[in-house]
Formats: sequence, structure tokens, C-alpha cells
Amino acid sequence: MPQEIQLQVLPEIAATNHLLVDYVAKLTHTPSNEIQHVTILKRSIDARQKQVKINLKVQVFFQGEDVHHRPVSFPDYKNVRNAPVAIVVGAGPAGYFAALQLIELGVKPIVVERGKDVRGRRRDLKAINVDHIVNPDSNYCFGEGGAGTYSDGKLYTRSKKRGDVNRILELLVAFGASQDILVEAHPHIGTNKLPKIMEDMRHKITEFGGEVLFDKRVVDFDVKGNEIKGAVLHTGETIEANQVILATGHSARDIFELLDRKNIFIEAKPFALGVRAEHPQSLIDSIQYSCDFRGDFLPPAPYSIVKQVNGRGMYSFCMCPGGVIAPCATDVEEVVTNGWSPSKRDQATANSGIVVELKLEDFKPYEKHGALAGMYFQKEIENTAWKVAGKTQEVPAQRMVDFSNKKVSESLPKTSYVPGVVSSELGDVFPSFLTGIMRQGFQEFGKSMKGYFTNDAILHAPESRTSSPVRIPRNDDTLEHLQIKGLYPCGEGAGYAGGIISAAIDGEKCAIKCAEQIFGYRN
Repeated sequence: MPQEIQLQVLPEIAATNHLLVDYVAKLTHTPSNEIQHVTILKRSIDARQKQVKINLKVQVFFQGEDVHHRPVSFPDYKNVRNAPVAIVVGAGPAGYFAALQLIELGVKPIVVERGKDVRGRRRDLKAINVDHIVNPDSNYCFGEGGAGTYSDGKLYTRSKKRGDVNRILELLVAFGASQDILVEAHPHIGTNKLPKIMEDMRHKITEFGGEVLFDKRVVDFDVKGNEIKGAVLHTGETIEANQVILATGHSARDIFELLDRKNIFIEAKPFALGVRAEHPQSLIDSIQYSCDFRGDFLPPAPYSIVKQVNGRGMYSFCMCPGGVIAPCATDVEEVVTNGWSPSKRDQATANSGIVVELKLEDFKPYEKHGALAGMYFQKEIENTAWKVAGKTQEVPAQRMVDFSNKKVSESLPKTSYVPGVVSSELGDVFPSFLTGIMRQGFQEFGKSMKGYFTNDAILHAPESRTSSPVRIPRNDDTLEHLQIKGLYPCGEGAGYAGGIISAAIDGEKCAIKCAEQIFGYRN
């Protein structure tokens, strides 16, 4: 019988097969030539001590035993060309996983996406980076794969539904992701690999009879007697269906405004907002690994940090080792930052959102906007940053120590943010209560991570799209909107997810409930 073993080894042993076999042989008092294969089941880094170690869970196959690997395959998808229809609004992780689940359950999904496919999106990403032109329908947030496609592709979630998480990870592997995501404690795919995965998911949807429509923006919902009857597109066309999964992402402000205008109940939701901080990756490595050079066997170091400052949580968000900062505006007259990493995380800089938790009372100056108060709070900061930096896609920036000392930086080094940065006092961008928390918070960060609080770090403003500023309430059992039968608020945009995995899980959950309504059964 294969034997499972937990062990802790040096990085070079974990990364080198024959060294790992020799280590396991000594541990099990077995000659090395009697060990046929060692499969790594789980891997994590322990950097708490000066000597960094790798925690491994391995499966050891001895001579004469059949070596078997974890099987990864597609579910039994059905041909749904002539099946009952459900509309899925949004082609991000929630939307695509919902569509695939619908096919598995015998429902034909029609996915409606305002943006372009992954190939078409690239031209618009170049336009925003190079020419400072924002296409409101095709950008880093909108288009095939949603905001996750051109992101780090982090797959970590705090969801306790581990079976669901494993199913999503295995599906991603089936669609082309590395098997490593099944092993790593904090897996990620990388922005260079995600587009092909999303493209292959679309091909699978259409192969079995689903439809994916690009450049089709939903501008209205056909609602009769508090029941959904279809979705109206900007072309004037109406797609009829009694089930609509609304998976439009956290930046679809026009959808929030549409629901509010139609008196379809939504509510303001707290979120977090701040800056994106960039350090040299070598500096983060030296802090996290307690060494001058991390060597060939350790990955670029991430970090996670949280502090309470004046009764508010200030914390790192979407940390990208070996990554870059991207322009994520979804409309003209605003600037927004986010970060991503390629699969190898091999860029020279590390960046992270550093954000402060907001409370509903912070939106009081915008209370005339009702449930959209948080959204207007968010919009004003993004517009202010756009003005401060010169009304292009350049962003206001400041060295970290200078920011805490209320000093405009005399110079700024080249950063990974391609459109460019303008030396500014970031206190001119944010409300004073937020600025005060961040000025103190960065000093507190430096006490926990020696070397973090430095003028070698550059702050870019703002990091404002951490999560949706709106929640679209739904029934806990049916997952339908509390008011509109057949409307399923889903994923990040509805306030029920916070990343690729949780969005995918929520998409599947909504699809299951949708199929139950169509076929009159409970799963």
C-alpha cells in the first residue's frame, strides 16, 4: 500500500526529486532503490524561523506498487441545444462556472457579456495602458473572464466547503491549469495562463449547445408581476427566459443603477479602500525569508498583514509577488489600480492593495443616493485621483515614508504601472479620516515587518475595487432575489463572493437552484 507521510524539508530537497526520494528513504528506513515514486500531495512554506522550510504531505509508492495520479476529468456534460434556457449575465468566473453547471444539469445557458472575448480585450488593455483610452465595456474588469482573467489568478478562499473548492480546482486543471494548484497551500494560475483557460471554458459551453454572446450589454430586465421574463440588450433585442443569473461583477455600476431605478431592492454594503503599495521584490524576500537572497528554490515571497488603527482594520489585499500594477478604470474621468502576476511571478517588484475597512456611516454624505451611497463615495475618490494626476490614466503616487510625513515626494522611481505616475500628496485624494488611518498604519506595518516602511516603496492611488459597494439581497434557500422570482444575484457583484474560487462556487450554487426551478426538483 502507498504510504502517506507529513514532513518538513529544506527548499532544495522539496524542489529536487532525487533528493526528496533520498530523504523519504532515510525517514522510512528504506533503501532508495526500493522507492518507485514520491507524489507531493500538499505543499506550503514555513518561514517563521530563520531557516525557511517546506511542509510537504507526500504519497510514497514502493517497488511493485501501481503508481496512480489524481484523475482529473470533465463532468458528464449534456447536449442542451434544445433544452430549457437560462440567461447568465456576465462571463466572469461566476458566470462561466454557472453556465457549465447548467449544462451538466441539462439547462441551456445563454451567457451575455458586455465586453469582448479574451483576444479582443487585449487591444483595449493596450489602449488604456499606452493611449490612456478607457473603453467602458472592455477593460481590465469587463470582458471574457471578468476581472479575474487579467489578474494574479489567486485561487485561495476561506470557504469551508472544501469539496466545492476541490471541484473548482480540478475543473480548472481539466481546462489547462497546472496540477500544482491542487498541491499548493495558496495556489494561483497567473495572468498569462488564465485567458486560454477562459477561452477553453467558452468552447466547452458552446460545444454542448450553450451560447456566449459578446459585445451585448444588458440595459433592462423584462419583469412582469415580480417575475423575470427576460433581459433587454443595448441593441434593443430581448432574450426571453424565466431564469436569469446575474453575475456582472463588482464594477457593473450601470446594473446597480438599473436595479435601483426599477425599484428592485438593493442595499449599500461596506467595502474597503486604500492604495496599492509597490516594493522591490528583493526587499520583500529579505523581510519574509530573513535572508539577503532567496536563492533558486524559494518562490518570490508574498506577505499578509493586518492592523487595527483607530478602530479600523487596515490590511493587505490581493498581494502580488513578482507582479505589476494595472490600470483598472471602467469609465472615463476616473483612475483605479489593481495588481497581477504572471504564472512565474518573475517581475522585479511586489505589490499589494493596502486598504482600510469602511463602514456604512462613512457614506452619510452621499445618503441622497440611497443604496448607491457607497458607490458614489467610491466614484468620487476615483474621479478626484484622476483630476489630481492630470486627467489621464496616470495615477497620483507618493513614497511611503513621505506619505506618512505629509511630504510630496521630490522624485519617484519608475514603477510597474505602465500609464505613469504623478508625484502628489495622497491626502488630496482621500477623506481625512482615511488618510490619517493610512499614515499611521504604514508605520505600524513597519514595526511588524522590519524594512517594510521605507521610501523605496511607492503608493499608487486608489485601490478602490476590492469588493462590491452594493449587495443584491437573495433568499437563503432558493438564492432568488427577495423580490423578483427567477432572478439569481450571484458572485462578487451581488456581494456573495470575493475572488475566483468563491465566485465560481457561487455560480454553481445559483445554477443548481436555477435548474431546480426549471425541472421542479430539489438537488
